[in-house]
Amino acid sequence: MRNFKLVVAYEGTNYHGFQIQKGTGLPTIQGVLEKALSTLTKEEIKVIGAGRTDAGVHAKGQVVNFYSQTKIPIEKLPLALNSLLPRDIAVLETKVVPPDFHASFNARSKTYSYLFYNDRIRDPFWQRYAYHIPVPLKSIREMERACQIFQGEHNFRGFCASETKAKRFTRTIYACSLEKVEKIIKLQVTGNGFLYNMVRIMGGTILEVGQGKRKAEEIASLLENGDRTLAGMTLPPQGLYLLSVEYD
Repeated sequence: MRNFKLVVAYEGTNYHGFQIQKGTGLPTIQGVLEKALSTLTKEEIKVIGAGRTDAGVHAKGQVVNFYSQTKIPIEKLPLALNSLLPRDIAVLETKVVPPDFHASFNARSKTYSYLFYNDRIRDPFWQRYAYHIPVPLKSIREMERACQIFQGEHNFRGFCASETKAKRFTRTIYACSLEKVEKIIKLQVTGNGFLYNMVRIMGGTILEVGQGKRKAEEIASLLENGDRTLAGMTLPPQGLYLLSVEYD
């Protein structure tokens, strides 16, 4: 029995998130991966994901692991799997890892990005991949200052969905940055862990700073206060990407 690690990319529009939703029949990334792996290996395969992305969220570097007795050469596994997967999911690389490797528990950090499309006219080619902002933002520099305030160790109770099951709300943000290239604004966040909807709420709050609805300095008091109702909107899922998961 070997432990396999996969790096997976997917376009999340057609899926109800990563995690299987038992009894619903709804398509999920985990469900599709397990079906393809079970078909390929002739075993019942269960995959462990590094992050439970929500419905409509995309990934360029999701990591999963699974156990199998398959003798398929590791170098042939990506092509074999991709021949069974739909075109909106792809295995990018495979590796045999130690038996105790766990895609979620062993993750040291994760990096997410959120894309905004900033133009008066919406672009139909970006509708699945970025949040449309039809008015000019007043200050990109203020948004960058807001990003800097998020860096460090904080209690993010005010930046997670109320239905979260988390018991601890302290997370460390290693990097939070903003980049504008023509009409696309990319928010990128790296941290040791993320709460439910945390990046989408951070993004909604930073957007309000750019719109002039609040000052960058307010971020510090929002973190200290911990009241979800005071932070910004939860941005829609289509602009969010799980870029990578890092391990020791």
